[in-house]
Amino acid sequence: MTIIPIAADPDGDSLAGAHCAEEMRTVSILGATGTIGQATASLIVSDPGRFRVETVVANRNAERLAVVARAVGARRAVVCDEKAFPALKAELSGSSIEADAGWDAVAAASEPPVDFVMAGIVGFAGLAPTLAAIDRGITVALANKECLVAGGCFFTDRVKAAGAQLLPVDSEHNAIFQALQAGRRDDVARIILTASGGPFRTWARKDMASVTPEQALKHPKWTMGAKITIDSATMMNKGLEVIEARHLFDMPPEHIDVLVHPQSVVHGIVQYVDGSLIAQMGAPDMRTPIAQTLAWPGRMPVSDVSLSFTDVLQLEFEPPDDTRFPALQIARDALYGGDWATCVLNAANEVAVAAFLSGRIGFLDICAKVDDTLEKMAGQAMTKTFHNYDAIVEVDREARRIANGLTN
Repeated sequence: MTIIPIAADPDGDSLAGAHCAEEMRTVSILGATGTIGQATASLIVSDPGRFRVETVVANRNAERLAVVARAVGARRAVVCDEKAFPALKAELSGSSIEADAGWDAVAAASEPPVDFVMAGIVGFAGLAPTLAAIDRGITVALANKECLVAGGCFFTDRVKAAGAQLLPVDSEHNAIFQALQAGRRDDVARIILTASGGPFRTWARKDMASVTPEQALKHPKWTMGAKITIDSATMMNKGLEVIEARHLFDMPPEHIDVLVHPQSVVHGIVQYVDGSLIAQMGAPDMRTPIAQTLAWPGRMPVSDVSLSFTDVLQLEFEPPDDTRFPALQIARDALYGGDWATCVLNAANEVAVAAFLSGRIGFLDICAKVDDTLEKMAGQAMTKTFHNYDAIVEVDREARRIANGLTN
């Protein structure tokens, strides 16, 4: 796997400064109608001479996809759901944008001349199309943490085999990605991911029992999609990010820490063996890490995201409370259990979050149902790592079956 800050020459020197020439980048956006996809599109529109958009992909929202496709001047727009194809074709009528649908069309989104793919499809559904992009050996900006949580070593092995470059888009991992450029990989002692703490950071656990979806969807700092916003509220998002960091940066789990930082200004910290702490800071706006990957190894301007130190009068940090928010420890335990366990964790969490949003279970039930699913599957004979994609799908399907039974 090529993640430039942790790839080193035989002398241990960082290669972060390589490939500095700026060229027009040919981009495809997977998940173009979601939060990440729309932010990516807005950045591309702001710097049109720097990017050429080949394909934009969405699940089934033809109307919104057509708007994005027209805005970025895409050559082609693709819906995963073939039933949405007539609507997409109608929405694109009168334009030169080609409409297409289905898995083969999605997989083709990363074909030449594309050299950069923004992988922003949410959840397990993003794994297959992201693998298709990885197999092209191109640069993939990964905004889908579930690829690494569900795919584990199988995913990173595919990256290595294809010679692809994987750039992290999650604000915390992008922060670590940047901070790692301050020194040699061998001199890294630990990495620290920050967490906002979500909307219930100061709530007593008994009070969280009555939390409604509407309350949980009101994040105090970030604007995100529904699933990740609920994950932030339970702190499962941070557990998933610990798993992601373990694979992205090849860091032992015991060297990955989490700090709650309610201001969401410091996004990640790298501690070096000499005691130096290198932190990446910025406004809580996903356009910053997206822009960093879009323009990498250079930079690009982003309007209205500058951080004023006069506005940030105090930065607070505190350890996470595993009693009130057990998700982080559940995720760590799954990480030690191997890739099958993190795949189960991801599937069960997706099911439980959907059940909460639909009113079938309570807020505190989300983590409980995930834990119950892991317990029920613990007795099954499973290897720690996956050897093929079908094995991942099988474990994911079984975990969803069990989790659905627990949440209905």
